[in-house]
Amino acid sequence: MKEVNRTMGGCLWPQSSELMQAYHDEEWCRPSRDDRYIFEMLTLEGAQAGLSWSIVLAKRKAYQTAFHHFDIGFCAGLSGTDLEAIKENYQVIKHFSKLQSIRTNAEAVLKIQNEYGSFADFLWRFVDHKPIVNSWETDAQMPAQSPLSLQISKELKKRGFKFVGPVTTYSFLQAIGIIDDHIKTCQFHTSNK
Repeated sequence: MKEVNRTMGGCLWPQSSELMQAYHDEEWCRPSRDDRYIFEMLTLEGAQAGLSWSIVLAKRKAYQTAFHHFDIGFCAGLSGTDLEAIKENYQVIKHFSKLQSIRTNAEAVLKIQNEYGSFADFLWRFVDHKPIVNSWETDAQMPAQSPLSLQISKELKKRGFKFVGPVTTYSFLQAIGIIDDHIKTCQFHTSNK
């Protein structure tokens, strides 16, 4: 793994914990075209609604175990009884509508894969398959949503997805690297690689 230079002045938001810092350094804003990973990020971002990202990251391993590492077919086939059992037996967020959305969203992803070949192709076409690289000076400049997240949120909702409002969708687009929102001085910003 690459040596991390923290003196350069990077993003401030992940500095609250090692788990957050590892996510920032190793995953956040890195372009992904892996449908399973993209579905995982969609699920975790939806689970975050109303909570902090650090809570979700702390429960990520439990989610990976409960949902077979976000196997989309497996998730689409879960019954209500299966979801109740997951709620009772795993350290996931217990909000039942959020758990049900995992099945609903997996079903919607399968339909998109049939139509577009992959969930990644469906999403990346919104940006002509090239990431949006922002050049913020500080974390505070980063928006909570954008016209793009609003557009994709509407499209996802139209296709039956749940927990995909424009703010959640913006975070999701950062998570899968469609948007690079590392601040300019962060060593992980696209221009510094």
